[in-house]
Amino acid sequence: MTAGADTLLIAAQSGRALAQAARRAGLRPLVLDLFGDADTLSLAEHHRPASGRFGDGRLGGAGVLADLDALAGLADRPPLGIVLGSGFEGAPDLMAAIAGRFRLLGGSPEAVARLKDPFDFAALCARLGVPHPAVTRDSVADRTGWLLKRAGGSGGTHIRAATAGRAPPGAYFQARVPGRAHALAFLADGRGLAVVGLTEQWSAPSPLRPFRYAGAVARARHEEPALAPRMIESIADAVSRLVAETGLRGLASADLLVSGAEWWLTEINPRPGATLDILDRRPTPLLAQHIAASLGRLPAIDAPPVDAAATEICYAATGYAPMPPVDWPAFVRDRPRSGTTVARHAPLCTLFATGSDSAATREMLRSQAARLQARLDLTEGQA
Repeated sequence: MTAGADTLLIAAQSGRALAQAARRAGLRPLVLDLFGDADTLSLAEHHRPASGRFGDGRLGGAGVLADLDALAGLADRPPLGIVLGSGFEGAPDLMAAIAGRFRLLGGSPEAVARLKDPFDFAALCARLGVPHPAVTRDSVADRTGWLLKRAGGSGGTHIRAATAGRAPPGAYFQARVPGRAHALAFLADGRGLAVVGLTEQWSAPSPLRPFRYAGAVARARHEEPALAPRMIESIADAVSRLVAETGLRGLASADLLVSGAEWWLTEINPRPGATLDILDRRPTPLLAQHIAASLGRLPAIDAPPVDAAATEICYAATGYAPMPPVDWPAFVRDRPRSGTTVARHAPLCTLFATGSDSAATREMLRSQAARLQARLDLTEGQA
């Protein structure tokens, strides 16, 4: 632990990656999250469990305020501020209440509300000339060409094939567009942005969640970029117009689908996201840059790492009630504690790998997944 360092409040569905980034930035994290994983607890100065459900886009309402007050009260000095991860996209009123108590380091409630309201966002993209799939609440004639999404959802678990009739309350239809998934991570200061990196992403479909997020990879410095530099410049220019329009600040990412020379911006995640482990590998701690950008100072971006890096979420093939003791390999992050419950198809842990290039790194993830499964099978056999 770092005696004398500033404390930082963190609230997210899963706070481990933010807590790790905070430690790297020389801060002492006070963490509120759903899981309380073993490595989260080892990183956190103090931790409290949150109420809520993973993937539903919001955390436990007014109880969050009491939990944050309690965490702040455990610190030896007032926290530097609070960083919000996933779980608040659908609750700008709660964000505003939090911002009334603590300095919010990241997107403002007003910016998040504009970017995460699917119809406001679609209208904003149309006005600014940003390619974006059509959205509607009305019934669609050809359901094969549309998806059903929940406003404020995260992780892809909320996405389904379009259903008959009007979209249910809190949901909407979005037109399907072709292409491979990418994300452009950036730092914003409310006026413009600095590109942090581009990742390629993939899903791990399940019978009920066909678009469930799985993982991402950032290519090595010597590799050809995943997208042509001119396309990246075009995307960054489009996103910078959205930043200027909404006043977005901090570390965020733009989710994209790219097909040939065409691309579509599907959404903006106005917060540090699932690629934080991949991106926070440069000399300057990324969370320190997030804080600077949130305060209106856009930092210079260090050269990208020499090697490639990737993460992948492992979802539980079977339920654990309770989770047995596991000797987790070093490449595993977000490690559930012995005795906790992990439901079938819920996130079990995260794998992290680096390699000489993106192909080697993806292969390393596959090897890690097989090794982990063998260890879990052995553990269950001994139970």
